Amino acid sequence: MNLSAGIAVVHRSPGVWRFLLLRAYRNWDFPKGLVATGESPLAAAVREVEEETGLTDLAFDWDEEHIDTGPYARGKIARYYLARAKSTDVVLPVSLELGRPEHHEYRWADRDTALHIAGPRVRDVIKWAASIIEHGVTR
Repeated sequence: MNLSAGIAVVHRSPGVWRFLLLRAYRNWDFPKGLVATGESPLAAAVREVEEETGLTDLAFDWDEEHIDTGPYARGKIARYYLARAKSTDVVLPVSLELGRPEHHEYRWADRDTALHIAGPRVRDVIKWAASIIEHGVTR
């Protein structure tokens, strides 16, 4: 099984929680990538957020809650955590492997917009994260 790990990154703006979504071609997703051998899924998720967005100021207000997706793309599973970004200053750095940024654009989207632009696999993660934010207890 190939395991990817990522983070549903959120930020509280006046009156609304916003989700950080990244677009590669026509697909919107959260920052994520493959878990390296010997790396924990959470460490991989944090690394991927930094590599793909430049964000390093994540707060895990909901502890290490996570959700795993069903298999997709030749049996890959994605594990997503939920974290709050203290900053909204996102950069899309050039990937050394690709010679260009991995993603074409990013968007801080409210829940309804996020649900509208995301595909079914990511929609399930957005619904999960929104439920935790609405009903969970922050530290």
